[in-house]
Amino acid sequence: MTVVHLRENGPWTEHELTSEQAGALAAGKLVRVTPGPRSGLWRVCDNGFVGAARTGPAQDPIDLRVQPKIRIDRLFFLLGYARKPRGWRQEEVDAGERSELLPALAHAFARAAERALSQSVLLGYRETEEALPVVRGRVRVKEQIQRRFGFPVPVEVRYDDYTTDIPENRLLLTATHRLLRLPGVPADTRKQLRRLLLRLDGVTRLVPGMPVPGWMPTRLNARYHTALGLAELVLRGTSYELEDGTPVRVDGLMLEMWRVYEDFLTVALAEALRPHGGTVRLQGTRHHFDHARQVSLRPDLVYYTVDGRPRAVVDAKYKIEKSVGKHESDLYQLLAYCTVLGLDRGHLVYAEGVGAPYAHHVVGTPDLRIVETALDLSLPSGDLLAQVEDLAHQILTGSF
Repeated sequence: MTVVHLRENGPWTEHELTSEQAGALAAGKLVRVTPGPRSGLWRVCDNGFVGAARTGPAQDPIDLRVQPKIRIDRLFFLLGYARKPRGWRQEEVDAGERSELLPALAHAFARAAERALSQSVLLGYRETEEALPVVRGRVRVKEQIQRRFGFPVPVEVRYDDYTTDIPENRLLLTATHRLLRLPGVPADTRKQLRRLLLRLDGVTRLVPGMPVPGWMPTRLNARYHTALGLAELVLRGTSYELEDGTPVRVDGLMLEMWRVYEDFLTVALAEALRPHGGTVRLQGTRHHFDHARQVSLRPDLVYYTVDGRPRAVVDAKYKIEKSVGKHESDLYQLLAYCTVLGLDRGHLVYAEGVGAPYAHHVVGTPDLRIVETALDLSLPSGDLLAQVEDLAHQILTGSF
């Protein structure tokens, strides 16, 4: 077994790999791969994903592990906040003293699921359709005629069954099974996960490849919320799309950090703006670059006034802002957004950089300014949200 350890935004590292292993790594696009200084030695670097996965040829697989550049507790905060209002409560997530995503997530899920199931396994009503020797619930008359040809039994019926086999428990069970078969989950966590299997006896595991069932947060399942948010993350991290839209299955748990950051910023900023009136649209596709509507625009966030006019546009960039004005393509993108929306302000928000806002006054326009700023993701959660509040204030007042 070949193990490749990388760090997000870290330097290129050299690894002994076969050509089949290197080809599999390059094809999956989880990392970047180039030939090394000699035959059999390859240079590998992260490609924006963090987590752990097993990939490569079946006879000689690779355990790939990419450590995030921010602390695990900070990463969990971004993930949880971005999933509001159906996310977990941050104070309930216990990732332990682990620096890698998969062991930390497995530990956090096991602890949260144990707490959720400590009182009892949640019961709920599930609509069931089946053929029975007696009438239960409502008779399905059409199916009875079509399938039984006038015979009185068995009876095609539909009824509500009070059972543990409900979407919430199915999610917990399926996430538990998935974590148990992934590489890199510590032995003590595996022991906790096996105990969960016993508690969830009688629950049906989800079919691989099928959509994850929806669940609604209610007072009755409140103790499940944190565990369910983590379970959805476990199941969501098993696949991703390449830039051309091709879906790729992952035997592990890999997260795209640019998407995590974008989700966090847009949801947090929307919550900061909402009390001031107006509406916020995330990833909207109603605007187009041209009159023929052939080229669609997809800004991360557009803030509209009460009367429906665009007030501000914001785009999140998971990049380092080493010095202002160096990401020219980002500026051109915001210029297009502002032009189409008729705005005199556009905001680029980077994940790391100089921090203090800087406004580019665009040549040939009287008032148009594109403002660059950066957040500090290493800050405690309260301070990070304070930075988002400052950004909301800039948008509302036009100051920077």
